[in-house]
Amino acid sequence: MADVAAKERKILVAVDEGEESMHALSWCLKNVISQNSKDTLVLLYVKPPRAIYTAIDGTGGYLFSSDILAAMDKYSNDVAECVVDKAKKMCKDIHDVKVDTRIEQGDPRDEICQMTQNLGADVLVMGSHGYGLIKRALLGSVSNHCVQNVKCPVLIVKKPKSTATKS
Repeated sequence: MADVAAKERKILVAVDEGEESMHALSWCLKNVISQNSKDTLVLLYVKPPRAIYTAIDGTGGYLFSSDILAAMDKYSNDVAECVVDKAKKMCKDIHDVKVDTRIEQGDPRDEICQMTQNLGADVLVMGSHGYGLIKRALLGSVSNHCVQNVKCPVLIVKKPKSTATKS
């Protein structure tokens, strides 16, 4: 049992703009991370891939000026930095736990699974958006995809329906 307590764990937490992922991080900090451990907490944000726009006649994509592309990239980078900064601030009170951040770009399903494997994560923590059956069928469930494809345990934290009186 002492070996388990002393093990250095890598805990990957997927974060995004939603309240659900921040709730999952908060829950993880209270229930998974143990004080005075040698855990490494990795906060992962995945920027969506650049959108591809198709012309109405199907002949190809729209051409954007370099200024517009640069502005789109800057906005995407700003959002990523803002989300990661917010997540890092939530971790400021934990001691003896190393906090790393990673920002990737692509399909979140693939990037989260790939990062979990690359890091050799011991556990993946993520929030659940709680989409209904139709939305999940159309958009796909990132958490469901990760559960099916990563080799480590996956902890999906659902945000309580009503948190108005709780903090």
